[in-house]
Amino acid sequence: MTAISRQQHTNYQPKRASGFTIIEQAQQRVDTQQADQLANLLSLTFKELALILQIAERTLHRFRSESLLDSPSSERLLLLENLAAHGLLVFDGRADALANWLRYPLRELKNQPPLALLNTISGFTLVDDVLTRIEYGVYA
Repeated sequence: MTAISRQQHTNYQPKRASGFTIIEQAQQRVDTQQADQLANLLSLTFKELALILQIAERTLHRFRSESLLDSPSSERLLLLENLAAHGLLVFDGRADALANWLRYPLRELKNQPPLALLNTISGFTLVDDVLTRIEYGVYA
């Protein structure tokens, strides 16, 4: 399966946000174009994005026609954006390296790829913790 869209993402730069900012933005709901940009940046398929957002693919299609995600999906997308921003910092701005890393099984994640854990809020925390350890050179 291919990535969601082939739009240029050269101008798209995910940004880290505080917990309160994420809550406020999620309550206002996020535009699905932001989801497409982030999915394209990370080479996520439509199916992978739906799993991360914890919605059915059909629901994601419906949201795209309405142009806004619901609040729970918006929150998950914003968490993914935070994670992507951190990952780009760790991987020197290389989206391809981050996308590959997300699919690589890691010992510290019980030999699961980070992407497989992003269907839970706790998974986002675990994956972000691994990025922090990489950032500071702590691998064990």
